[in-house]
Amino acid sequence: MHQVTMTAFTTHFCKSWLRELYARGRIVAWFLVSAVLFAVLAAASVPAAHAQGPSQSPNSNSNSNHSSGEIVDFRLNQTSSGLLLSASMRFELPEQVEDALYKGIAMYFVAEAQVIRERWYWSDKVVAQASRHMRLSYQPLTRRWRLSQASTPFSDSGLGVSLGQNFDDLSDALAVMQRISRWNIANSEVFDGSGDQQLNFQFRLDMSQLPRPLQLSTVGRTGWNLLLSRSVRLNANTVETEQ
Repeated sequence: MHQVTMTAFTTHFCKSWLRELYARGRIVAWFLVSAVLFAVLAAASVPAAHAQGPSQSPNSNSNSNHSSGEIVDFRLNQTSSGLLLSASMRFELPEQVEDALYKGIAMYFVAEAQVIRERWYWSDKVVAQASRHMRLSYQPLTRRWRLSQASTPFSDSGLGVSLGQNFDDLSDALAVMQRISRWNIANSEVFDGSGDQQLNFQFRLDMSQLPRPLQLSTVGRTGWNLLLSRSVRLNANTVETEQ
C-alpha cells in the first residue's frame, strides 16, 4: 500500500513538473520569437528611413527636384469658381527622353495637384485632386512637334477629349508645358482657411503610358527621371482671395 501511494505521488509530481516546464517553455519561446521579430522589423525600417530621406515640415514650402529643373513661380487664387493654381517651371528633358522623341516615340507627362486635410486622430484625408495629362510627339515627315493635353490619361483607342497644338520647335512646345495658368484644381468650398490643409503638386514624366518594352528597359535608370514638386500649407498667406 505504501509503495502504491509513493508511486502515485511520484507520478503526480512528475506530471505537475512537466506541465510547469512546458508552460515556462512556451513563455520563453514566445519571448524569443517576439525578440526575433522585433529585430527583423527594426533592421528593415532603417534602410527604409534612409531611402525616404528627411521628412519635411508641414508648415514650410518644399521644392524637390529630381532632374535639372525648378519651379520658379507658384500661386494659388481662391475665386467663386474654385481654387486656381498657376505655376511656371524650368526644366530640360533628359537626354534619353529627347532621343526617344526624335525616334518617333511619344512621351507622356502629368501634372497632379492634391489637397489634403490633416487629421490628428486618423490618416490624412484627400479632399480634392486634379490631374492634367500631356502627350508630346515628333512627326518626322513634317518635322513638327505636337502637344496634346487632356484631363484624363491618353489611351491607345484614341477616345477622350484632348486639345492639340503643333509647333515648329521643341523649345516652343516645352514653353507651353512649363506654364500652368489658373488651373481649377478644387471647388471653391474646399479651401476653408483653417490651416489644416496642404496642397501637394508635382509634374513628372508618366512612365506608365510608355510602350511596355520601353517601360521594362527604363526600370532603375536615372536618365529617365523628371520630377518637380511643391508642397504648400493653405492659409491666408499662401492663397490669394479674389472678389
